[in-house]
Amino acid sequence: MIAVLVSEFFFSLSIMSQNYMPPMNFGMVEEDLYRSGQPNELNFPFLEKLHLKTIVFLAAEDPSQALRNFADDHDIEVLHLGKAQASALTWAPLAEETVIEALNVVLNPEHYPLHVMCNLGSHRTGTLIGCLRKLQRWNLTSIFEEYRRHAMGKVRLLNEQFIEFFDTDLVRIPTQRPRWI
Repeated sequence: MIAVLVSEFFFSLSIMSQNYMPPMNFGMVEEDLYRSGQPNELNFPFLEKLHLKTIVFLAAEDPSQALRNFADDHDIEVLHLGKAQASALTWAPLAEETVIEALNVVLNPEHYPLHVMCNLGSHRTGTLIGCLRKLQRWNLTSIFEEYRRHAMGKVRLLNEQFIEFFDTDLVRIPTQRPRWI
C-alpha cells in the first residue's frame, strides 16, 4: 500500500513539474501572500492555481503585455506601484511612500490572494517583504537572511539599510487585517 502511495505521489509530482512552473524567485510569504519575479507565459498555469485577486507590481517599467493579458483574463487587479519611480536609478531602494502604499494593500485582506512582484523578485520585492517582516516583529538577522536568499547573490546594502531604518509607525494597521500580523 505504501509503495502504491509513494508511486502515485512521484507520478503526480512529475505531472506537476511538466505543467506547472513557478515564476523566478517564487516564494510563499504567508497564507495567500506570494512573491516572485515577473512571470512569463510558462508560469501562467502555475499562477492560475493560486486564484489571485491582486498583483502588486513594484518594477518601474510597465508589466509585460502577457502579464496584463493574463490578469485581464482572470479578473486580477494589477496595482503598478513601482511606476512612481520610473525615472529613479534602477539600483535605488524603493521610495518610502511606495513601501507604505504597498503595505497598505498587503495588509488589506480584501486583496487576497495577493502576489507581490518586480522584474526579478529580488530587490524591490525583497525590500517590501523585509519591511513587512519588520512589521511582524521579526529580528533583523532573519529579515536579512530572507532578503539575501532571494537577492540571488547580489545583495544591495542600501536596501538592507532601508529595511533596518524603516519606521513601522508610518504604517496604519487596519482593524480588518490578515491573521498573521
